[in-house]
Amino acid sequence: MIRINITSVFVDDQATALAFYTDKLGFIAKTDVPVGEHRWLTVVSPADPDGVELLLEPTGHPAAGPFKEALVADGIPFTQFAVDDVYAEVERLKALGVEFTQEPTDFGPVVTAVLDDTCGNLIQLATMKS
Repeated sequence: MIRINITSVFVDDQATALAFYTDKLGFIAKTDVPVGEHRWLTVVSPADPDGVELLLEPTGHPAAGPFKEALVADGIPFTQFAVDDVYAEVERLKALGVEFTQEPTDFGPVVTAVLDDTCGNLIQLATMKS
């Protein structure tokens, strides 16, 4: 059986990304290993510390920058995180200074919002309705 173990987002600066993803979004650091001039740096949800890790991948490859810029220019989130209540999470994050490019929007079976992670990505938050 294949499982998702690690997924990644390209970040402009790993230290800035770690601060945002932990201090603002509430993830916890899992792995931090020096790898040359960068780090193998992952975060996880405190609700599932042994679950899927998010690698804060340096934007070093020449294709990464233009890829990220094109997604942001078109308003396309790089990835999506699940939350129990998008409306409450948006209010919590706004109080911490997080900027949103899409306010909570009800699409029928799902409510989404999109935030700027300050590291060159748009990130979608989603709550599936039951």
